[in-house]
Amino acid sequence: MKKQTIFRPTRIVLAFATAFVLTACAGRIDATRPDVALPQTWAEAVPAGNAALQREWWRGFNSAELTALIDEAQAGNSDLIIAAERVTQAEITARSAGASLFPLLTVSADTGTGRVKPGGQGITGWAKSESSGASLQINYEVDVWGRVAAVATSANASLAASRFDMESVRSTLTTGVANAYFQTLALRTRLKIAQENLAISEKLYAIVEARYRYGSASALDVSRQRSTVLAQRATILPLQTQERQTVSALAILLGRSPQSLQIVAQGLDGLTVPEVTPDLPSTLITRRPDLASAEALLYAADANVAAARAALLPTISLSGAAGASSSALLNLGNPTYSVGVAASIVQTLFDGNRLRLQVQSTESTRRQLVQSYRNTIYTALKEVDDALGNANRNREQERTQTEIRAEAQRALRLSELRYREGADDLNSLLDAQRTLFSSEDTLAQQRLLRLTGTTDLFKALGGGWERTPTAQQ
Repeated sequence: MKKQTIFRPTRIVLAFATAFVLTACAGRIDATRPDVALPQTWAEAVPAGNAALQREWWRGFNSAELTALIDEAQAGNSDLIIAAERVTQAEITARSAGASLFPLLTVSADTGTGRVKPGGQGITGWAKSESSGASLQINYEVDVWGRVAAVATSANASLAASRFDMESVRSTLTTGVANAYFQTLALRTRLKIAQENLAISEKLYAIVEARYRYGSASALDVSRQRSTVLAQRATILPLQTQERQTVSALAILLGRSPQSLQIVAQGLDGLTVPEVTPDLPSTLITRRPDLASAEALLYAADANVAAARAALLPTISLSGAAGASSSALLNLGNPTYSVGVAASIVQTLFDGNRLRLQVQSTESTRRQLVQSYRNTIYTALKEVDDALGNANRNREQERTQTEIRAEAQRALRLSELRYREGADDLNSLLDAQRTLFSSEDTLAQQRLLRLTGTTDLFKALGGGWERTPTAQQ
């Protein structure tokens, strides 16, 4: 009897070991790799030099305040925290799917007492009955066709996609903080320009008034210059409002209340515009988290198709049980042992074509994701080329606008001198004022375009992110 008790559990172990071997022999999932023709070079001119894109590219602007703001945003931004929670949920789902690859072990125990009335002639009364028992059960689905493994693979690929999505959110957040910071400083620069031009207009208004008192200027000249002063004053209030609203928007990106943020820098003068030389287009797939996410979702779709196809095949399950029982209350002394193992196979004969329709649905989803992946690659290539073109154009336009501003300053000085001497009328002076104000304001906006265009280029190139060897391929 003891030999049988030892032998039967051994057979259960061997049965489950065989099941694990069969599961390990399940077929691998072939990942879909759409053919995408990548260009050899960028269509736009690449900046000269060999500066590589760094993970913390924002440090290249040489602004300690900007670096501090981005660090704060990455720690407290709500969208990034939500993305991190999505990663946590995906991790839980992946672990749950992976748990299906292992046997299910359950243990139970029971004890009780009761009364029974035996049958038979001459037997009267009730007899007391007591029993106790304990059992261990093992259930396991033999994953011969790879369905359970495919479900786990899909969950792991979705987990990788959620991690890549979080990196995309981080890149978007970083770019948003930098652009909002630059917009704030640009508005402050434009506000300073407006105030300086207001001072110039007021000074010239005093000159016109003085000439009017001495009979060298007309009342019309005074009125026209006063209109210029009022127009300059009218430009200040909208800029102040925009500056406050931009700071409020920046505070929300940081995870703060809109009223709590104070920006120290007062203008764009202290910023450096970094230059970066992008790699070849073929490397973009490994440098952008959104492309990595699209690829991971495609791999998850491959696994879903494999799982749906495997669901058409028979399901093979093993179960084993071992137990002990005795006719005593709360006592397993002198127990009776029982050991058993069973195998079952289940094949669906009719389900209204539900399983086959599920296969068709997953295959359609995969075809959709293939096209989405291809389109995502083409969009990424376009974004880099556009950002390169904008960076080149903005650099040249800023250089040209700087020269225009210098000539406008010179023209105003000469026009003011000639007006004092009576060589020119007020029209020339007014034109020189408007030209200078317009050129300085345009230069500030052009400087902003160059800064934001640089951040757009960094984002288009992946923001310094690079896929690690352990990431989902």
